[in-house]
Amino acid sequence: MLKKTRKKTALPAVCAVIVAAGSSRRMGGENKLLLPLCGVPVLAHTLSAFEKCAAVRDLVLVCREQDIVPYTELARAYGISKLRTVTRGGDSRTASVLAGIAAAPEDTALVAVHDGARPLVSEAVITEAVYAAAEYGAAAPVVPVKDSIKRIENGCIAADVPRDTLAAVQTPQVFRRETLLHALQQAAWAGRTFTDDCAAVEACGQTVRATHGSYENIKITTPEDIASAEAFLQQEAD
Repeated sequence: MLKKTRKKTALPAVCAVIVAAGSSRRMGGENKLLLPLCGVPVLAHTLSAFEKCAAVRDLVLVCREQDIVPYTELARAYGISKLRTVTRGGDSRTASVLAGIAAAPEDTALVAVHDGARPLVSEAVITEAVYAAAEYGAAAPVVPVKDSIKRIENGCIAADVPRDTLAAVQTPQVFRRETLLHALQQAAWAGRTFTDDCAAVEACGQTVRATHGSYENIKITTPEDIASAEAFLQQEAD
């Protein structure tokens, strides 16, 4: 079981870097971040979650060059006052996050990297990860794996993998700025690719604290995910 992180009375400056530079290939090329989710664009839900979170001071949005203007207008339309800049991403996640760090205010101490396509992240999930990173240097929300997991060899089940040792990682993943910057610069220099920012930080020897995620904090990847997210939102409204 995860332990609740003891909250401190004060936080250093926290900037959320929202990564929104993907191509939406599994949505058939349609920009998934502009798709309506209960009548509001996916990206607007994501930005609003951080706008409302007291633990986050600033927002930086990283996207494709062609999306800078429409995303800026979207943020203005939905009253995202914490947004400091919308900046162009790179050809990889590492390059995009590095661009976001470079665009963050100079006094930023903690960077919270979040997928633009996770619109249902809660204030509780964000806040716990931020406070854990402030205390331990790095933190990420996780949820226990529900399914039984098998190891496959040559097309056959070779062994069971103990489910209680596994978890699915989510975002925001929160790090001390200098820790994340060093890890991603090392990855870029070595030409290494990682599935998430935790892996890059772990490769440099930093332990990442696990915090409580939520099964509602899904990532919009396919059309079916839109339906699932709307069901969660309607359930909350009821």
